[in-house]
Amino acid sequence: MSSGDTYEYKVVSFRESLIGDALDSDKLEKVLNKHAEDGWGLKAITSADVKGRIGPGAVEGLLLTFERPRA
Repeated sequence: MSSGDTYEYKVVSFRESLIGDALDSDKLEKVLNKHAEDGWGLKAITSADVKGRIGPGAVEGLLLTFERPRA
């Protein structure tokens, strides 16, 4: 990367189903493709506890980090 290259980043949380432990790969694929259409490239996927909308607890999920050149 040269010193003139600048990037912007976006982090999206992806929660797994509350029932069972199977990751919805079709839903994940749709999220990845939607961001790719907007010029975002997947930089990293990190497993994490993702806070839910209801209650104090968190559920297993993924943090998707996207990168694209800054316009």
